[in-house]
Amino acid sequence: MARLLRTGAFAALLASTGCSGGDVADLPTLCSTTDIEQSLTTQLSATTTDTDFSLLLSRSDGREYVFERGDSHANSQYESASTSKWVSAVVILRLVQQGYLSLDDHPQDYITDWPITDSGNSLYGITLRELLSFTSGLEVEPTCLDIKLANFSNCVNTIASSNMDKGVAHGSRFYYASTHLQVAGQMAIIAAGKNNWGEVFAEFQSETGLFAHGTYDLPSASNPRLAGGMHWQGDEYLAFIQAFAAGDLLNSSLMAEILKDQLSGKTIQFSPVTSSLNEEWHYGFGLWHECESVTFNCTAGQRVSSPGAYGAYPFWDRQYAYSGILARQGALGTYPKGIDLVRSVQADIERWAKCSH
Repeated sequence: MARLLRTGAFAALLASTGCSGGDVADLPTLCSTTDIEQSLTTQLSATTTDTDFSLLLSRSDGREYVFERGDSHANSQYESASTSKWVSAVVILRLVQQGYLSLDDHPQDYITDWPITDSGNSLYGITLRELLSFTSGLEVEPTCLDIKLANFSNCVNTIASSNMDKGVAHGSRFYYASTHLQVAGQMAIIAAGKNNWGEVFAEFQSETGLFAHGTYDLPSASNPRLAGGMHWQGDEYLAFIQAFAAGDLLNSSLMAEILKDQLSGKTIQFSPVTSSLNEEWHYGFGLWHECESVTFNCTAGQRVSSPGAYGAYPFWDRQYAYSGILARQGALGTYPKGIDLVRSVQADIERWAKCSH
């Protein structure tokens, strides 16, 4: 006859499997990764959805889980919307790492015809740090950002001229907009001695082997929106997050910066998370620091993400040591649906991440 483990011994055994937590009575059996994956598949197959999707997960020991529904597959191409912000920020930060740029650099250090030339202007002192954290004060988005035939560099100067007389002080407040990364991208192009963003990204692809099929082509390849103009595959985006989480893309100093709360002490002037989820998330460089609360009372960098307007949702959960992406392309403005879908199976994902059997 099998011996029954005493409560204390049973709890210790559960802890050794990575499945401990809560009352022992709530966990009568040892966890099974396979069973959890079957549960995830059952739930995701039955969930109501406005569009097909794929969910790709990866945990710290290298195990992956992939669920594909309908016409969505791990290698399907999707429009990025704001999921490109994370990628663009890392591409630019690698140029900082390589010595081409500094976080304290100003647009006028590289852009010779930068319109803001008066040192008394409230935007004169904009830094790359502020551009990457969306606190630069460049809040008005000119229409050239969405015009295929617009000239990229001219549009960057239009961003400056459209904002220079608004009275907003650089570095004072957070405003979620496409303007910041566009200016940072122009600084990167010039600093790296490239002709356009496509060449900057091609070098990143060559150096890292990531996003082999990825492109910045919206609204066009000659005038891409760095904050929302990619096409990517879900499996390739997951590989990007894995490399990022492993520390393969940025050194420890820059990882500390991107995982730092860059909004500490600053006003949040506009955040789509506040208006859609009624939660206060903070920001690093090109990615959100999540917090399921009406005020930011969470640990900065514990769970970071970069959801897009069509509902795609890439994330890295450092508390439970897993990463993933929900790849989908619903209607514009349906980004909360992607977050809600992942949260609907969050408990099982966390069990899956902890379970070693």
